[in-house]
Amino acid sequence: MPFTANRQFKADPRMIVAADGMYYTAADGGRVLDGTAGLWCVNAGHGRRRIAEAVERQLATLDYAPSFQMGHPAAFDFAERLAAIAPGGPDAPLDRIFFTGSGSESVDTALKIALAYQRAIGQGTRTRLIGRERGYHGVGFGGISVGGILNNRRVFPTLPGVDHLRHTHDPVRNAFAKGQPEHGAELADDLERLVALHGADTIAACIVEPVAGSTGVLIPPKGYLERLRGICDRHGILLIFDEVITGFGRLGTPFATERFGVRPDLVATAKGLTNGVIPMGAVFASRAVHDALMHGPEPAIELFHGYTYSGHPVAAAAGIATLSIYEDEGLLTRAASLEEDWAASIHDLRGTRHVIDLRNLGLIAGIELEPRPGAPGSRAYDVFVDCFRRGLLIRVTGDIIALSPPLIIERGQITDAISLLAEAIERAA
Repeated sequence: MPFTANRQFKADPRMIVAADGMYYTAADGGRVLDGTAGLWCVNAGHGRRRIAEAVERQLATLDYAPSFQMGHPAAFDFAERLAAIAPGGPDAPLDRIFFTGSGSESVDTALKIALAYQRAIGQGTRTRLIGRERGYHGVGFGGISVGGILNNRRVFPTLPGVDHLRHTHDPVRNAFAKGQPEHGAELADDLERLVALHGADTIAACIVEPVAGSTGVLIPPKGYLERLRGICDRHGILLIFDEVITGFGRLGTPFATERFGVRPDLVATAKGLTNGVIPMGAVFASRAVHDALMHGPEPAIELFHGYTYSGHPVAAAAGIATLSIYEDEGLLTRAASLEEDWAASIHDLRGTRHVIDLRNLGLIAGIELEPRPGAPGSRAYDVFVDCFRRGLLIRVTGDIIALSPPLIIERGQITDAISLLAEAIERAA
């Protein structure tokens, strides 16, 4: 089982057998409020008939089509729909789409596009990639290389020529911040240190999550992303946003790109792209990056890259239906109307036993617990198991609890979730 303590799980399984709206159904018949949108992906809630019917129609019409030297209408229709809501809006423009099968594939694709772009513009010495400590960019070799989680790199070799910025987590100055913390914009200057160390002419791209999700909901300090963009511009470095988590309404805007007003050159997405129904990812590229690759002999392949399931027709159909739901129900901006209530509920946990920090933005939150002496991560894990048994699904990483409910959540369900969580934290000795 992926990212699971297999022996522990099989000794005490937690099985889900059905889902609808905001709730899962456990094997014992109990309802479990989904506080994590599955794995950050079921933004429109579970059991959406509109998506299921679109998938059924597509399966009956065209179940699969090769994407190498071939095309099919669903992929182009989906790309056009995505281009219409591309990160940064029409002024960006980040409206050239490459389809993948997952967030990990999207990250590796974005990194490869960045390298191909630098070579295409005559900057072939730029082969170095810069990630960030406490970053998570999936489990491909590119993603674990630029990522900043030690356990992802402890067993598996990583790409040469990769370096990392310092992370932005500063609990001493920013504990219990509501929204973006005040302190830490200067941490972006760490990229200048890496430029001085390696030389700008060796660096192709810098990749960051606008909000680092899987390592504990680390919110960027005010001015940090803007500063990072400026440094990249000065040195000819492409800026890649990993919006696999923050894309499709999580922060109250369609993408974090709009929330922070910072325009990257490439954006990696997945998860909410199809509401988690069928695996799929998409990379948004700027026209400048795309057009730089469209040169050379016409029969030549411009980007020597792709996947068997790039633009899969059934996944594209699911994605088109998902975008229609987002549009019709205003879900890409709904988190903005709930953010104040969400923040108040999260920060009501201040003073709860073991809680040492709270972080929030949009419909996302991190609750950091004091570790047990000699047993890091065990307290949060016990809270996770307790919550599931009592009807709430949360996610934990170390001793940090992450919440990211479907965007359809109602205010009463927010209250219920935080009440259940508070009680579980209090019970965790």
